[in-house]
Amino acid sequence: MSLLFSPLQLPSPSGGLTLTNRIVIAPMCQYASKDGAANDWHLMHWGNLLNSGAGLLTIEATAVLPTGRITPGCLGLWDERTHAALAEHLQRARQLAPPMPVCIQLAHAGRKASSALPWQGGQLLGAEAGGWVPVGPSALPQLPGEPPPAELSLAAMAEIREAFVLAARRAQRMGIEAVELHAAHGYLLHEFLSPIANQRSDNYGGSFDNRTRFVLELFAAVRQAFDGVLGLRLSASDWVEGGWDLAQSTELALRLKALGCDFIHMSSGGVSPQQKITLGPGYQVPFARAIRQASGMLTTAVGLITEPAQAEAILQAGDADLVALARAFLYQPRWGWQAAAALGGTLAATPAYWRCLPREAQAVFGRVSVGAR
Repeated sequence: MSLLFSPLQLPSPSGGLTLTNRIVIAPMCQYASKDGAANDWHLMHWGNLLNSGAGLLTIEATAVLPTGRITPGCLGLWDERTHAALAEHLQRARQLAPPMPVCIQLAHAGRKASSALPWQGGQLLGAEAGGWVPVGPSALPQLPGEPPPAELSLAAMAEIREAFVLAARRAQRMGIEAVELHAAHGYLLHEFLSPIANQRSDNYGGSFDNRTRFVLELFAAVRQAFDGVLGLRLSASDWVEGGWDLAQSTELALRLKALGCDFIHMSSGGVSPQQKITLGPGYQVPFARAIRQASGMLTTAVGLITEPAQAEAILQAGDADLVALARAFLYQPRWGWQAAAALGGTLAATPAYWRCLPREAQAVFGRVSVGAR
């Protein structure tokens, strides 16, 4: 029996969530919003992914404040206007697909905010180009030659923490089943964790306990407000000597678990241009394996996982409980169908698509009519 196509129960205070398979669509920024609002691009994009055969869709990094966006085109959930837009387009997309649980990644870009779109260079934008002053734990720029971010005051940190809480409540109001807090890829929560970006001299900088304090306080506040499935995406390593590393990630995972963290999504890098990453298929899987073994927490592996047999092998080896793919789903929107055909799995599909499979793959849709009318 394929583990990739076996169900999995995610715990939560509200009773948990059952996934029909272990395939997760990882969050992928679309840079397609206007003033943070979802639009018809998201309707099309989400509708496509909800028809993919995955077990869980994760909505892209969604800013909890306007100044927390990576770019002016990033999605947001910081007020009733952005809530209404996201809720409307997600509801419409979900009506056009088989049932699939949805997770949303809530984020603040920190010192990497106010950037140009990736295909426009990704550089820091000034006010004259529609940008704003980014913020961070310390006044340290992301790249040499960039102006430094504004160092966050304790009052500003409290506002950001409350913004995450309010965004999680909005997500719950619109029926989103899971929330993933973004503490990876050099964005704000990761910046607090890493001594590369965090050189504060107060209770939120210096020691491991101090650098993890803001993330743990923020997680606890969201956990109190949101009773669905709640997890966190974490960069396990900065890939820089003296930076955040796997040993610190392991200890943080144990503390998150004690606060009621339901899953952890293991990624890496993003905080420093000095990172030296050895790329290759499944290059981040060892991080997921180490965290899973040390914490016992449900763990998601991600990173250059592209083939069904590769995903299955990760689960069979006990390296992770879930396997996440991102760009593979943009290139092959029915990747879940392909995987089910290769591994002998079954999944649900919209009836209009039932007749599209080649004869040898028709069992993917189980006992359904696939003959010509």
